[in-house]
Amino acid sequence: QVQLVESGGGLVQPGGSLRLSCAASGRISRVNAMGWYRQAPGKERELVADITSGDNTNYAGSVKGRFTISRDDAKNTVYLQMNSLKPEDTAVYYCKMGITRSFTWVSHDYWGQGTQVTVSS
Repeated sequence: QVQLVESGGGLVQPGGSLRLSCAASGRISRVNAMGWYRQAPGKERELVADITSGDNTNYAGSVKGRFTISRDDAKNTVYLQMNSLKPEDTAVYYCKMGITRSFTWVSHDYWGQGTQVTVSS
């Protein structure tokens, strides 16, 4: 089994910062692309940022310049540093990883359970 566990969400004032983490565990042979998504109430889930196994990154226009995605392959962990947070960043944030399990050759997408980020004064 593979499990993704997120941490780092919470309540922060506008202009503040938070750092999200998502660690994968289980029988993992390789972690491919990693990403962060978010879903606000009444809205569809949207891509925030993703990072390839070659460290190429991609950001949603609304977070570019404020958020930074990074990965630590030794720990099977992806991070999202969020600065200059705005009320419109309020959402449940989910991580996703493309993982090839041990003794297999196919990559499957796995999701974290979600962590709430609330930006409010």
